Amino acid sequence: MSASRTEDRTAPRPAGTSPWLPVAPCTPASCARHTGAARPPLRAALRLLAGCAWVLLGVVCAAPVRLLPRGPRMWLLRYWARGIPRAFGVRVTVHVHPYARGTGGGELVVANHISWLDIPLVAAVLPGRMLAKTEVRDWPLLGRLAGFGSTLFIDRDRLRALPGAVGTVAAALRSGSRVVVFPEGSTWCGRGRGGPFRPAVFQAAIDAEVSVRPVRITYGTGGAGAAAFVGDDPLTASLWRVVRAAGLTAEVHVLAPIPARAYAPVSAHGEPGRRELARAARAAVLGSDRTTTRRTATTARTAVTARGAAKAPHPSPAPTALPVPIQAPAAATTSAARRSPPQTAVASDRANRPSASVHH
Repeated sequence: MSASRTEDRTAPRPAGTSPWLPVAPCTPASCARHTGAARPPLRAALRLLAGCAWVLLGVVCAAPVRLLPRGPRMWLLRYWARGIPRAFGVRVTVHVHPYARGTGGGELVVANHISWLDIPLVAAVLPGRMLAKTEVRDWPLLGRLAGFGSTLFIDRDRLRALPGAVGTVAAALRSGSRVVVFPEGSTWCGRGRGGPFRPAVFQAAIDAEVSVRPVRITYGTGGAGAAAFVGDDPLTASLWRVVRAAGLTAEVHVLAPIPARAYAPVSAHGEPGRRELARAARAAVLGSDRTTTRRTATTARTAVTARGAAKAPHPSPAPTALPVPIQAPAAATTSAARRSPPQTAVASDRANRPSASVHH
């Protein structure tokens, strides 16, 4: 399915689905197909057994692992999550982009959503508390695993429960937890630009005054269709497509954080800040490295300065995790501006390329 058709076509809403919940137009018949090389059925079956065994091992060990101190517990979680795509035959590459250094404390991680593989991919790099619908709690094995992982469950079918869910996420962020969310609200096939980011969860980041960490997930070597888990596609069918797809690769791009405190509850245009923050995070996930870095830095500096000027006589400093302009001394500012345009800390395109690439 082409990108334009995937984005523009009106999605049929399944019976019994709340009218305010997001629904993607992607369907298994039109989007979830693998067009590349395929593994022989026997090798694919062995991959499937290996993957299921590795997941089951995590379920069995979840209870005793929770008793460990935070450091060893996080290391084991990342090791186990990293092994899931590997066991299913997916080769993963992680790119840590410039200025992607964390600021410490709570953090809201937001990523595009294509497949069930997205969950272990993010957990292997940025482990945290997942946000999931309440139905997941009743799933066999995976529901128990989600409970052990301190997952935050929300009732998506009740609109009145939304403020309480936002408050729960904000409380978790204030306590220093990292919360992982897929704000599209539904899986998309990955061949287009995906869906809009729902703004409600970004209000929690604004209330808690923490950073939003955009993460971009892509699948390659003909893997967009094989990895896609969309519509009413059964999990068993998706698992079989993944293990049959030879050479399936996944890339995880960890992007620069966006300070949510830079977004006022209501912008100068009268629009809720959470909507602007949601659009900025989605633009970061969709945009190029250079565009994303500059947009994030400029937006954060401008908004923080405006808020600081309104609250105090001195403007707030720009976040250290983002590039800041190199300014001339105060006495020479006017003359320097006439001679040459201001310079930035990014001197060349090389500085905007991924600073690390980890294969596992």
